[in-house]
Amino acid sequence: MAGPEAADKAASQGPFIPLLTLGIPANAVMALLAGTLMIHGVQPGPQMISATPDLFSGVITSMYLGNILLLILNLPLIGLWVQLLKVPYRILFPLILMFCLIGIYSLNNSIFEIYLMGGFGILGYILKKLDFEPAPLILAVVLGPMLEDTLKHTLLISGGDLTVFFSRPISAAFLGVVALLVVFQFIPTIRRSKPEVLMA
Repeated sequence: MAGPEAADKAASQGPFIPLLTLGIPANAVMALLAGTLMIHGVQPGPQMISATPDLFSGVITSMYLGNILLLILNLPLIGLWVQLLKVPYRILFPLILMFCLIGIYSLNNSIFEIYLMGGFGILGYILKKLDFEPAPLILAVVLGPMLEDTLKHTLLISGGDLTVFFSRPISAAFLGVVALLVVFQFIPTIRRSKPEVLMA
């Protein structure tokens, strides 16, 4: 039991380091957390420690308290958690949907937000069927506004000259790496499209 728990805590709490120190979400969960912090006016990154020391220390303290509470709860209640895994999906699904609807409606008492949640649920189902990865979409929602602000700032400095992204060595190197990654994504598709030659 100690081995899986240690691995779980290392995998779940490790991504907090780049988020809290650099403002870069390491996965989809951290992207959601970064978006939540920015909605509340807190910018994750190097200035977070000095700007909101109470929040930063609260996050660190909650990690310690969470580990202690998990230890207290997991040891005596491990049998109960195993029994919960045996609950059929046909029972869990309506309960999860009901709690989601109650949570959405309790925020602003708005029926429109329930319809909005349903629309995004349908969109997520379609994207899931089309094999879209959810993590890049969440990262794009969180990092998109930051990218737009940085692009506007750069274009103001350069006077609207787009060649500044190619004339600077660091930005040109990053753009080159991105271009190579895009090309590598299409290589397997090109290889599959070539007709296979039957060997005699």
